Amino acid sequence: TAYTTAHLSNAMDRGYTELLRLHGAAGARMIAESHTAAIARVESIVESEGIDCDFERVDGYLFTPRGDDTMPLRQELQSAQMAGLLGLEWHFETLVGTIDLGPSIRYPRQAQFHPLKYLAGLREAIVRNGGTIYGNTKVERVGSDRTVETDNGCRVAAEHLVIATNTPINDRLALHTKQSTYMTYAIAGRVPRGSVRRILLWDTLVPYHYVRTAPLDAEWDLLIVGGEDHRVGQENDAVDRFNRLERWMRERFPTVQEIEYRWSGRVVYTIDGIAFIGRNPTGDERVFIATGDNGMGMTHGTLAGMILSDMIIGRQHRWERLYDPARRTVGALGEFVKGNMATAASYTDYLTAGDYPDESSIARGSGAIVRHGWRKAAVYRDEAGTCHTFSAVCPHMKCLVRWNSLDKTWDCPCHGSRFSAMGEVIQGPATENLAPFGTKTEAEEKPQEQA
Repeated sequence: TAYTTAHLSNAMDRGYTELLRLHGAAGARMIAESHTAAIARVESIVESEGIDCDFERVDGYLFTPRGDDTMPLRQELQSAQMAGLLGLEWHFETLVGTIDLGPSIRYPRQAQFHPLKYLAGLREAIVRNGGTIYGNTKVERVGSDRTVETDNGCRVAAEHLVIATNTPINDRLALHTKQSTYMTYAIAGRVPRGSVRRILLWDTLVPYHYVRTAPLDAEWDLLIVGGEDHRVGQENDAVDRFNRLERWMRERFPTVQEIEYRWSGRVVYTIDGIAFIGRNPTGDERVFIATGDNGMGMTHGTLAGMILSDMIIGRQHRWERLYDPARRTVGALGEFVKGNMATAASYTDYLTAGDYPDESSIARGSGAIVRHGWRKAAVYRDEAGTCHTFSAVCPHMKCLVRWNSLDKTWDCPCHGSRFSAMGEVIQGPATENLAPFGTKTEAEEKPQEQA
């Protein structure tokens, strides 16, 4: 959550033209209704719990760069209106700062907030109402009997279990074949207070850009711009992507001063544009999951709380079937095939050469994949010059990890698992660390079969 730019919006990442095709008119109306309700729920919680998190209602604008074909944007306006969104307006000119951004759709009553301040308020409310939160507790396994095992050997049993880990860590295949994991990048530049309107902004480029402001101090705001997405583990050119983001920002917002922050985050996309929220598709019906936020994590996460709390107490929720993780969306078959072909292609890494012929070429503070015979090692050379060597095989589904020079992590291109430079798992679906090199895994013993 700390990595999100925290747009609270019902203008869906996939677009209502596509959502109408995938989910039909009734489904698209429920999508619009549910995300509108999620924004209202956050606002209600902020007010009732007295959470100081910079929450404010703002308008959102989806725009097409001047000179591009406006027909897809006009179609999106019509589709969003068919889905039941109210108050939408067509704007031929949208002025942000001093730059004319071209034709756009205005989405009224969107919102933005500081996500960590909001979480801190939720934490205080939970504890105040008798709840207990255990931080710094790593789950390594989820049992079929609603038990979890932690890395310190503890075993916790529950009457109901919710796996809300961005991407599920309990199943190997049930949902990972129906979603893909992407990296997204963001920068925040200092601008004079009030020089950029307080709105949400998205363009129609591929990959697209998303923009908001946030208060910094009495004199300055932060202008936050994100984009340049790519599949996890598929690229290692973060410097170029940050440069492109900054160039895009400065061309449109001339009041930007210094760039204060740069960061990357992970986004999980489903094949049909909305999250999987509900009962786990396999196993115990009292195990629930929430995953596949599609770049809409703040509203999808809120919806998960609304839907799952009803399901746990045995009350059917209006949107339960729409977000059911076991759903089959016929129109998304093409995305299913495309995503799994990209995953399958990653297994060919077993047959390629390493990044370097040996460890001697690896710079301090960097990592690389090195081939040793028919096996591959993930080698990190620390700042002192010592090499730390691990198996390059991701313990989740045996793909080979790749080095991420920005975050200094080992990233799996198949299902998005990420590991620290020292091989420790930091993001699922993997729950185990990279094995020390020399420990043969089943995949390494039969690389040709896996490939």
